[in-house]
Parts: sequence; C-alpha cells; structure tokens
Amino acid sequence: MMDGHHDAFLTAKLVFAGPVGAGKSTAIASLAESPPVSTEMPLLDPVSPGKTTTTVALDFATAILDDGTPLFLYGLPGQDHFEFMRGIVLEGAVGALVMLDAREQTIAATCIGWIDAIGAIDRELPLAFGVTHSDVAPGFSLHEVRMAMRERGLAVPVFSVDARDREHMAHLVRALLISLE
Repeated sequence: MMDGHHDAFLTAKLVFAGPVGAGKSTAIASLAESPPVSTEMPLLDPVSPGKTTTTVALDFATAILDDGTPLFLYGLPGQDHFEFMRGIVLEGAVGALVMLDAREQTIAATCIGWIDAIGAIDRELPLAFGVTHSDVAPGFSLHEVRMAMRERGLAVPVFSVDARDREHMAHLVRALLISLE
C-alpha cells in the first residue's frame, strides 16, 4: 500500500540463511501459504540424524502477514560450494533470518561466519537469528550467540525457535520486520 492507497501491495523479500540442517527449508514450509518450491536433493554425507536432503539452489514460498502484506520467502543453500547463490538470492531482500543449530559445537564461529558472509554482500542488511534444536542440546545458551554478535558490533533479535512451529517463525519474522522501522 503506497501513499495510503490500496491499489498496490508492497511485498517484502525475506531470505533464510544458515548452515545445512539448521531448519531453513522447514521454517519456510511452516510459514508458507502453499507448499514451497524447493530444490532439495539427497545428501551424500548426512550431516545430522534424519537429515537426508539439502537445498542446492534455493527454496521459495509466499506468506501473508497479519495485516495482509505478502512476503516472499527465499532460502539459501547452506553448503559453502553453493555460496555463489547468496548474492543472487539476497538481491532486493529487506532482511535475512539466519538459522543456526544449537547442537553445533562451533555455533559462535558459525554465527560469525554467516554475519561476515552476508555482510560481504550487503553490510546494511537487517538480520534476525533463530536457533533451532535447543531442546535437544544440553547446556546450550543463547549467550554464546549473543557474544558472537557483539563481537561484530551487532544488536539484533535472537531467539530459540522450533522451525516446524508457524507461531515461532512468525515471531522471528515480526522481530526482523520491527527492526526495519
């Protein structure tokens, strides 16, 4: 809705980023109005229990905000050898939701790696972080992730989330969109 008129919708492009197995495709599916377009392929080397596929180009779906605003949701592949897709998919995005896996021993380094990777493409792009699998990661604390962000001078939203839960993911999206205002 531009200039108070209802004849055109503004759309927001949000990109989900993060390592393989962090829940990007699952998060998009939980928010989507219809089944996402996906480029999932079988994993040759499974990285975590139950993870048998990986995104090789992108995921795409649409969602509608509570106020009726349409969102375009894109998911980046998590594997480094598909990093060439990052700039292509991030172009025109209003923000990125970085998904991290609480079970990962090097979560702070992974967090910094994704901050730097996205920052190399668009240093001004607003970010929010969702940490998955914290329910099965004994002793995990968001403190490690928050300290990694502070190390890069960031004060951004970070939450433990269940990527399968539409409300959890909607909360993360709202936090990112509020930070845009």
